[in-house]
Amino acid sequence: MRKLVVSDIHGCHDEFNCILNKCKYNPATDQLMLLGDYVDRGLRSKQVVDQVMTLKGEQNAIVLKGNHDDMMVSALKHDDEAYDAQWLNNGGFTTLISYIGGDYFEEGFDWDKYIEVKEYIRKNYHHHIDFLDSLSLYYEDDNHIYVHAGINPLLNNWKSTSNDDFIWIREQFFKNNTWLDKKVIFGHTPAIHLHGSADIWFDSKGDKIGIDGACAYGKQLNLLEITEEGLYIQHNVQKGESYEN
Repeated sequence: MRKLVVSDIHGCHDEFNCILNKCKYNPATDQLMLLGDYVDRGLRSKQVVDQVMTLKGEQNAIVLKGNHDDMMVSALKHDDEAYDAQWLNNGGFTTLISYIGGDYFEEGFDWDKYIEVKEYIRKNYHHHIDFLDSLSLYYEDDNHIYVHAGINPLLNNWKSTSNDDFIWIREQFFKNNTWLDKKVIFGHTPAIHLHGSADIWFDSKGDKIGIDGACAYGKQLNLLEITEEGLYIQHNVQKGESYEN
């Protein structure tokens, strides 16, 4: 089977469907692998979560957790202003709009309205919260390790990486050799910060592949195709591109 790997969709629902269409994704013959950050910043987070739940439940997609998914869950499951502030400061407002509609904040945004929307999501979309909360932090096969942010390369056993590092780590991971016999495929850190381009980053050491194209920041959504023969083919769609165009 082909493996099709996508990360950091961030509410970019049209671009996600566009890239699946471009690659002629077929769940009968392809393994879809999603590396987290389905919500925040983009405008259609709710629709992305709905679709990802279907892809996992009905098409056996591998679905991992990202730091934005974790921030959303933490804010919605707890009444803690620190969690609320962290989520809102990292793009959570657009996620709220995707659930309640922009008209709700037509007269402005304040804390009382935030609490009201929070309760609305808890009441009507608790299955979304439970789904995101249940996601695994990594997946591995014979040749690759798949993770949202990376692993701690300083540990003797990479599986001892902390939960926070699996979804948050940056420089300590991508600036150091992993010394593993499997390549680590990850998102989280936009590729443009790794090699000055939004295209997929293939580390010169041969042990890492960074696929975050920063679509939510106006760049592109990337998809890494791994053929049955083990070849890497990259696909991308630009921000604002849809399969209807």
